[in-house]
Amino acid sequence: MKNSFHKDHTRIIDELETSIKFHNLNFILGFLPKGSYLVGGYIRDIILGREPEKVDVDIVVPLNAIEIGKKIADNVGSKFIILDEKREVVRIILNHIYIDIANQVSSTIEGDLCSRDFSINSIAYSFDKKCLFDPLNGLKDLEISLLRTHSENNLLNDPLRILRCFRFVSELNFKIDLKLVNFIKKNKGQLYLVAKERIKNEIHKIVNGKNALEAVSLLKKFKIFGSYNFYKNSFFLDLKKINYAELNQEEKEKFLPSFFIAQILDLELLEKLKFSKAEIAKTKLLRKWHFLLETKNIAQLTESDRFTLHKELEMFLPSFIFYLPQNLRLDWLHRWRDNDDKLFHPSNLLNGDVIKKNLKIKDGPILGKLLQYLSKELAYKRLNNFDEAIYKAKRWIEQNAPKCD
Repeated sequence: MKNSFHKDHTRIIDELETSIKFHNLNFILGFLPKGSYLVGGYIRDIILGREPEKVDVDIVVPLNAIEIGKKIADNVGSKFIILDEKREVVRIILNHIYIDIANQVSSTIEGDLCSRDFSINSIAYSFDKKCLFDPLNGLKDLEISLLRTHSENNLLNDPLRILRCFRFVSELNFKIDLKLVNFIKKNKGQLYLVAKERIKNEIHKIVNGKNALEAVSLLKKFKIFGSYNFYKNSFFLDLKKINYAELNQEEKEKFLPSFFIAQILDLELLEKLKFSKAEIAKTKLLRKWHFLLETKNIAQLTESDRFTLHKELEMFLPSFIFYLPQNLRLDWLHRWRDNDDKLFHPSNLLNGDVIKKNLKIKDGPILGKLLQYLSKELAYKRLNNFDEAIYKAKRWIEQNAPKCD
């Protein structure tokens, strides 16, 4: 068993050193003092065989992190940022690589690792000794896909780590240790002590992970962002009962994140957490049409209502289909995938400049209404070519333009 374990360490070290060379990180080693360690997510991802788009490298040095970081940045001409002057934490940005350098917080590397969030992030590699330090059995937890913390106080020191649990579920498909689950339920309120921007960014990472469904389901189950009554609202669906296979892979990656965000946060929370105006507007439209269709059958919608629905939801209709009756979803998706379907992708045969030139009308509400009318006629296949559009536009103006005495 001992030989097998040693062999595994050897393999991990070989892969680490190969990765360091691949990313051209060798240049920094000469600037690091003895007693420096590679720590955290970089090691975790190497062990898991992950290749994240953004390479994050965390290095711990005994002292003088700011001075060391500045010297490295000056020598390679990279961007240098002081993240925390008091604790001496700096960042060097070189192309797509983020290198964070920090002072060791304890007298030993073991003590430093014991202050970290989860065991899987508490593994260190000694640049001097070419060996791994794993005081919290993080390697074992990586092997069994378990998220566990050494000390709950480590999470309370930065309550965002509570939310980060769900990010690791989403990105790594890990299970959360039962003791940690109980801690999360008890302390979820601490999350609101964290800067809103950081919470928003973590939510974005959660909903974009490969296992986002499980993570978002847990957020709802543990009521991280709302009470039981909050999620009884008809807008919040049973996520485990939805057939996501109706979407292709590209649609899942593009549209499920918006759907998941709307399933854990209401408009008030979206605004409180400073989500973008576009994200808030999208959720407003999803809610608007869901509640309208709660009271009115789709077949009962007027032509104008149906046209408005497709115009407002055109850019993200796959985020909405789970609110539709099951028998309509595939048909709507097929039609939405057809860019030539003028109802699902409203367009026009004439633009405003052409209308103004040919019909001698000016910018204003009348022009906007006329364009809307022509687009709707095209959507319902009552318009076929330019000449017909001009003719119908003239007729519409005769009937709708204000008359002057």
